[in-house]
Amino acid sequence: MAGPRSSASARSRSGSGAAGGTRAAARGGRKDGSSGRASAPARDPRGRGPGAGRGPGAPGGNGNRQGQQAGPAADAGAIVRAAAAPVPPGWFQWSTFGLAILGFIASAYLTYTHFTQSSLLGCSETSGLVNCAKVTTSAQSMVFGIFPVAVLGLAFYAFLAAVMSPWAWRSGRRDAAIVRLGSLIVGMGFVLYLVYAELFQIGNICAYCTSVHVITFLLFVLTVFGAAVWGLTVPAGPGARGARPAAPAAGSGAARAARKR
Repeated sequence: MAGPRSSASARSRSGSGAAGGTRAAARGGRKDGSSGRASAPARDPRGRGPGAGRGPGAPGGNGNRQGQQAGPAADAGAIVRAAAAPVPPGWFQWSTFGLAILGFIASAYLTYTHFTQSSLLGCSETSGLVNCAKVTTSAQSMVFGIFPVAVLGLAFYAFLAAVMSPWAWRSGRRDAAIVRLGSLIVGMGFVLYLVYAELFQIGNICAYCTSVHVITFLLFVLTVFGAAVWGLTVPAGPGARGARPAAPAAGSGAARAARKR
């Protein structure tokens, strides 16, 4: 009786061991399969491998590294060109500003004498070509008969003193340059009318009025000369107010940040 029971027990243990080996092999196969999937290189949806597209111009290639190196150099070159742009010399800026201040002072004095009815110092009021009182009290001394020409000249030169200042010249603003030139063109047109009125309608001239006319003519000539030599826009340096920043190079970090925004 002991023999048959021993052989049956051995066969049972042998079956259990075989079953356990089969299960272990299955588990090992699953592990191998998952690790194989994990280690397989990912493919591009368009069928290209991980190394495809790594040419000179592809992201991460040599072309991108060259663009990164060339970007700062290009930005520095643009800044140097802006800093080297021509600007009016100091004598030009201060000359126009000084003339505008002189015109403002003369216009202010003419406005004062108009409202106080006082005589102009050093200006003849006798018969002759120069007769300040006759000119400043004539009908032509009022715009449309209601607005004093002296007040108009005072406002005009207050504006010119601002746009002719060295700070305005160095600002490099195109709109300021256009308004500066346009205002002097209009001012010269009005001066020509006043000179015509003095010579042909009144028959006399005013020394102070003539000084304002001469100053306006000089500023007109200087402004036209400045526009012809340096242009309507005076390029400012990289740190000057109103200067436009240089455009970033295509391969620089600033350009990539701008594209992301």
